[in-house]
Amino acid sequence: MTVEIIVVLSVLALTLLTLALSRVPADVLLMAALTALLAIPVRFVDGWPAGVLTAKQALGGFANPGLVTVGILFIVVRGLRETGGVDFIAQRMLGRPANLRSAIAHVLGPVWAMSVFLNNTPVVAMMIPAINDWARKLKFAPSKLMIPLSYAAILGGTCSLIGTSTNLVVAGLVISHTDLPALGMFDITWIGLPAALAGIAFLLFVGPKLLPTRQSAMQVLADPRQYTLEMLVPLGSALANKTVEEAGLRNLPGCFLIEIERGDEAIAAVGPSQVLHENDRLVFAGVVEAIKELQNLRGLLPATDQVFKLDAPRHHRRLYEAVVSPACPIVDMTIRDGRFRSRYGGAVLAIARHGERVRGKIGDIILKPGDVLLLESDPGFGDRYRDSRDFLLVSLIHDSTPRRHERAWIAMAILGVMIALVTVGVFSMLTAALLAAGAMVALRCCTIGEARQSVDWSVLIVIGAAFGIGEALDQSGAAKMIADNVITLAGGHPWLALLAVYVVTSFFTEIITNNAAVALVFPIALVTANQMDVNFMPFVIAIMMAGSASFATPLGYQTNLMVYGPGGYTVKDFLRIGLPMNFIMGAVTVALTPLVFPF
Repeated sequence: MTVEIIVVLSVLALTLLTLALSRVPADVLLMAALTALLAIPVRFVDGWPAGVLTAKQALGGFANPGLVTVGILFIVVRGLRETGGVDFIAQRMLGRPANLRSAIAHVLGPVWAMSVFLNNTPVVAMMIPAINDWARKLKFAPSKLMIPLSYAAILGGTCSLIGTSTNLVVAGLVISHTDLPALGMFDITWIGLPAALAGIAFLLFVGPKLLPTRQSAMQVLADPRQYTLEMLVPLGSALANKTVEEAGLRNLPGCFLIEIERGDEAIAAVGPSQVLHENDRLVFAGVVEAIKELQNLRGLLPATDQVFKLDAPRHHRRLYEAVVSPACPIVDMTIRDGRFRSRYGGAVLAIARHGERVRGKIGDIILKPGDVLLLESDPGFGDRYRDSRDFLLVSLIHDSTPRRHERAWIAMAILGVMIALVTVGVFSMLTAALLAAGAMVALRCCTIGEARQSVDWSVLIVIGAAFGIGEALDQSGAAKMIADNVITLAGGHPWLALLAVYVVTSFFTEIITNNAAVALVFPIALVTANQMDVNFMPFVIAIMMAGSASFATPLGYQTNLMVYGPGGYTVKDFLRIGLPMNFIMGAVTVALTPLVFPF
């Protein structure tokens, strides 16, 4: 065993151990490991000490097409999110199930389908609030649905090249390290689809017994402030002539419909069968998160016309909460008489006052010290009035840009064209994603600023650094040494070697991250296949499946970590349902892969 191998394996072991036992972010640790492989002297070059890797080898992973594609896809999904495309899909597909098993099925189906054609990490990010609200409507604990949400996204990601960043990372490694043809859009589907069907069946029939009933952090920290908000059913609204229940306005989480104002008539005690008409004014009471979601509901508009008189385009605006100070010059005046919009450049949407309902039209309400205003304004409102004596406190409500519903069909069309271009082989995934991201910005589905903010740089750093560590495994000879041991354990049988590669990848995935795991195991598997003189393609599929099918720990896959807090889970919850899922995925993959892709 050489000095290089000792250093590489020591750095890798320390990194894995720290990832498993500490809270240090994965991107920080992997970059620290990459720095160590650059800096620890193991040889001399031109008389100077040098590390295991050169700078070009260490940083080469950051130019990998798979990594770049992942970053670009974040922008594509941001365009879908800002136009309400994903909200529309969720509302249409989740429905109103009668029991828990049916609710789990309603989560698994649409999330799996979306994750086949969209990177699954952004899909889960967008669906968490939708599923959380939906669970509250159905009176189910979110913990019964959050793990199925993550697992459905993982299962969908195994069914196409673009479903998960792991597949794109492996596809990039295949292009850069082998003579195999580039992976097609649905090459992995031959294995991923049967595995997904097996996993979905397990979640449907066994999952309800294994999923815990827990209270999430979101429920514990529920906002006690109650706002009163008026919304208008505009001319041509899709909600006109629908009942309250059909419009999805019954049993709203954190919010309820108080009354309907129709001309001079006020309809109180609104029932689920009440039909909505055009120009109806709907009066709601609820917490800020619920009010924010109402603002983005397709078919409703703020009842106050002041919103439409603001200078900034609506898709550039944000929601703010502002507490009225006793020194505010318009205290004891109505919002209209105080000319709030002209004075402050914002439109008041709702008011909270000591937990009481504030009656009357927004413009006619007399402001009192301590009133909490929910208002819509341009992005500079917070900077202008944060230190003003007129307000005791001004705070931005994150992710509160109004949806551009009129552009939802454009965003979904862009997504469809991107998928079609990749599927028929007109463009590579990277080229198609770049074109789609450019179209999202050019056609105003999202702004340039939103596109920049959408990219999760920590994910990209993890991927790029893992490539560098994988290169160190290869260059030092550590990969060959591990491969020799794998072959020895497998007894020279390719099927057993495939099983060993799957188990090693799965193990690494559970204790670090999926992208780091596949980047580390890829060179090991490549050397194993070459030494056994067999087709490398089965090993590629096994690495992709094992790198994605991580169910037993929250750390192993990013979507598991994302639902960990909203579901109120413990590590034991994931082990209980995740270990059987891991076994099912491994059994299906190892059994079917050599039949579809012979050695």
